[in-house]
Amino acid sequence: MKELILALDVLEGDRAIEIAEKVSEFVDRIKVNYPLVLSTGIGIVEELSKIKPVIADFKIADIPYTSSLIARIAFESGAESVIAHGFVGSDTLEEVLKVATEYSGKVYVVTELSSPGGQDFMSQVSLRIVEIARKVGCHGLIAPSTRINRLREIRKAAGDMEILCPGIGAQGGSVEALKYADGIIVGRSIYACEDPRLAAMEYRRVIEGV
Repeated sequence: MKELILALDVLEGDRAIEIAEKVSEFVDRIKVNYPLVLSTGIGIVEELSKIKPVIADFKIADIPYTSSLIARIAFESGAESVIAHGFVGSDTLEEVLKVATEYSGKVYVVTELSSPGGQDFMSQVSLRIVEIARKVGCHGLIAPSTRINRLREIRKAAGDMEILCPGIGAQGGSVEALKYADGIIVGRSIYACEDPRLAAMEYRRVIEGV
């Protein structure tokens, strides 16, 4: 079954919990990024993890030691998985994965961003990033739903690695991504709606129809 992951980029903790509870029936996991964590504190990860497993999207991108500290904070706070940038190289990914293994967690590696700027530099090396992530033993990849041709190439290079695709909805990504990905990440098209539960339900119907 393909996954529906909610990117919960709101700024208020109470609102985040309220939305998560409303859509929990239809989403598989919740992805949190810096806006929510910096606004409310790292404790929001633990609170949300009581509702659904949490992906800490900290796009870890530093030297190995610092990156391992970030990963450890995320996992100690209840995250089920973390997202790291692949351009930092194998040594950083190895350290992040080492921490994840201690917590039976997962590491997802960004291949290229779903925004237009992702083509400026990252598209040129994204397949190399896939190769490094596979060699290190990371669990999955983050690849754009906004560029299906690129996603198709990444899928071919990824083998049996998981692929999760952001960019659906507000960024104009296509649900065609589900042909190549194991799950889609949806943010504003759910949490910014008047009825987030209904929006999540509609996305679940799309997934089940693939």
